[in-house]
Amino acid sequence: MKIFSYRSLRILVLLMILAAAAIYTQEQRLVSRGWYTPLHVTIYPINADGDAATADYIAALSTDDFADIDAFMARESERYDIITSTPTTTRPGAEVEAIPPAPPASDANVVNVMLWSLRLRLWALWSTSDDDHGANGVRMFVLYHAPKTGQRLAHSLGLEKGLLGVVHAFAAPAQTDQNNIVIAHELLHMIGATDKYAPGGAPLYPHGYAEPDRKPQYPQTRAEIMAVRIPHAPNVSQMAASLRFTVVGEQTAREINWSATD
Repeated sequence: MKIFSYRSLRILVLLMILAAAAIYTQEQRLVSRGWYTPLHVTIYPINADGDAATADYIAALSTDDFADIDAFMARESERYDIITSTPTTTRPGAEVEAIPPAPPASDANVVNVMLWSLRLRLWALWSTSDDDHGANGVRMFVLYHAPKTGQRLAHSLGLEKGLLGVVHAFAAPAQTDQNNIVIAHELLHMIGATDKYAPGGAPLYPHGYAEPDRKPQYPQTRAEIMAVRIPHAPNVSQMAASLRFTVVGEQTAREINWSATD
């Protein structure tokens, strides 16, 4: 008598994988939001377009190119109540040759989104060193593109489950500062922060404003990191030039466990 069909076995294996992933995800969430020790952020560069100039840019990357991320996190954490004085340590990792699985369409059903998330996590596991898989290890895959006039990059994303990020960035020294804004933004998504901008990109008041109580309200001089843009007037805003002009607002701080929840 056949007890298990091949289909049943596949479903059982999938459920076991999902259960194990859920347990590990919960451990990661507790560690990453505890702020007892630094989050170790590894940047894995990917040559997204195969361009020779992009390859040269990636080959020249060093820890110094990402130092603003750690400086930003340390500076902003001083305004809140956390234990470690070094929230993050960021370094470049080995170049990854493979392109990550493309995200599902915006109207995809829950099952397809779950399967894509699982595929991405397995892809990341196979593509990186075992040393970077700890509960406080963040893996940020940055797909670099040679800059072209009028080019718009695909949407970047950060996943709490697995502490994984996929960022699209320009392979140009002049873009390094704004690339770091996107990386920091997605990093905070991984630990619970939510976007604070409208569908068109305008910062949402009040939580998307660095200084919501400023009088006069405009122009603002800095951006809230989860809005990334500086409001100059009610319908006018511009992306911050660098992380030096961004802050972690009070709502974002609550979301990432930097301050007590109201």
